[in-house]
Amino acid sequence: MRLPSTPFLLLVPALLAGLLAAPPASAVTATTVATARPTTTAATATATATATTPQVTETWVGPRLLDLTWYSANVGTTVQVRLLLPKSWKRSTTRTWPAVFALQGGRDDYTSWTRETDIEGLAARWDVMVVMPTGGVNGSYTDWWNDGEGGTPRWETFHTVELMNLLKQRYHAGTKRAVIGASSGGQGAMSYAGRHPGMFRYAASFSGSTHLTKDGMQAFLVTVNLLGFGTDAFRIFGLPGRDDANWRAHDPYHLAPRLRGVGLYVSSGTTGLNGPYTPPGGQWRLTQLSEILIGQMNHSFVARLKALGIPVTTHIYGNGWHAWPEWIPELGKAWPLMMKAIDAKGTPA
Repeated sequence: MRLPSTPFLLLVPALLAGLLAAPPASAVTATTVATARPTTTAATATATATATTPQVTETWVGPRLLDLTWYSANVGTTVQVRLLLPKSWKRSTTRTWPAVFALQGGRDDYTSWTRETDIEGLAARWDVMVVMPTGGVNGSYTDWWNDGEGGTPRWETFHTVELMNLLKQRYHAGTKRAVIGASSGGQGAMSYAGRHPGMFRYAASFSGSTHLTKDGMQAFLVTVNLLGFGTDAFRIFGLPGRDDANWRAHDPYHLAPRLRGVGLYVSSGTTGLNGPYTPPGGQWRLTQLSEILIGQMNHSFVARLKALGIPVTTHIYGNGWHAWPEWIPELGKAWPLMMKAIDAKGTPA
């Protein structure tokens, strides 16, 4: 396994230390939401604050925002999922709604999409459900390898089986789905779409790691996780080299042939330098140089898709941070493409 042959390696120690610090600042201010039950259509059909399934606790955190909490045996801990429900949603119905799954970055949480973006405003104009599940701290959107023994945490099984079943049974989520993700969530979006054919009609990745086994990338990703988890980092995908088959099985680049028929959107920067969306007064940090490697992976992934004749919408920009200010406009560009793919209907203003 070769390391990147660029001067960037000289900066890796400082970059990795920064990656374990606070997440990148956003241009969007976080807001506090009320916890009282709303009186909108989405909530009036709810008789109690607890879901019909006893182990699932519901908490309304906004007019159409519903947080779910329960213990997942697949993950081995308590999990949270935030639902953004359409205006027409009600519990007592036989109809279903198309759904967008929004996956968090590795060091963020399930509230990130409503905290950092105007996904509520985007979704309000469409008769669509948005599902924002926890992905754990660097859960990596996989059932952890655990030296080939399996076991918890099984993040992929949680997202693609356990959560899917709950949403279908209790919240009327339909089978017309799209998936989006930022940072490692982008890797998850592409990996899930490739590993589960037919599950998603559209997949969008914003600065995702889309070629995990590209030269040097395993070393970079494992080192980041080693600093955060110690030797537990090798539990995720396994040891590079020895367990490369498992790495490839979750690598969007190697899954590319299975993405045929899925609408695709891929974006990332290539320099990590200040760009057009850098917030005024924003403090540049060395960690932003991680976008150099992200850009290399996405160039490779997009080239692979094009070589296979698989259509993809791309925006590989130059300067820009590995941060929400860059991903917010990408969400706005990808959103109408997703709505078309999942046959979502517009709603009156």
